[in-house]
Amino acid sequence: MQECHIAVDDLACRRGDQLLFSDLSLVLSPGEALHVSGPNGIGKSSLIRILGGLLRPVAGTVKRKGAAGLLDEHPALDPAIPLGSALAFWQRIDGGCDNALARLGLSGLLDVPVGYLSTGQKKRAALARLFGQNAPIWLLDEPLNGLDSDAVALTESLTAEHCRAGGICIIASHQPFTMAGLRHLELAGFAP
Repeated sequence: MQECHIAVDDLACRRGDQLLFSDLSLVLSPGEALHVSGPNGIGKSSLIRILGGLLRPVAGTVKRKGAAGLLDEHPALDPAIPLGSALAFWQRIDGGCDNALARLGLSGLLDVPVGYLSTGQKKRAALARLFGQNAPIWLLDEPLNGLDSDAVALTESLTAEHCRAGGICIIASHQPFTMAGLRHLELAGFAP
């Protein structure tokens, strides 16, 4: 796996006139995972986007070594085409995800248009795409939404395996996330 590291120093985030969080500092090294929690609107998703380079902080710095892959509520899979074709599109760009399809329970769904998949199936398809990116840093924004208990356990297991292989995971979620050695960060204080 590609070497990875994240260092955040005095990070602050604002949405409009509202300060979401400030003075946030943390360091994550290979094999570590962080569960970010807090009330709605506190900035969990914004933090994930800042760490991925998709949003600029109002203050502070993020130093990231290694590619980051994002899993959020928008799986970036064309709803009009079959799942197999949608994943093949990303496979041409990112690399393979075939080894994850059976494990994620998607092998029998490759001919089904993405738009017809359930919420949980779409979430698992997004996870298959994340696997295909081979990114050492996983940014998971509400990864358990829409999953049944078996899929939750599988997602937790796959995340732990990624960290054991030397990856880093940042999980923003309202739901509990079970994983040995998982660090916790509660964002609080400024949200309305």
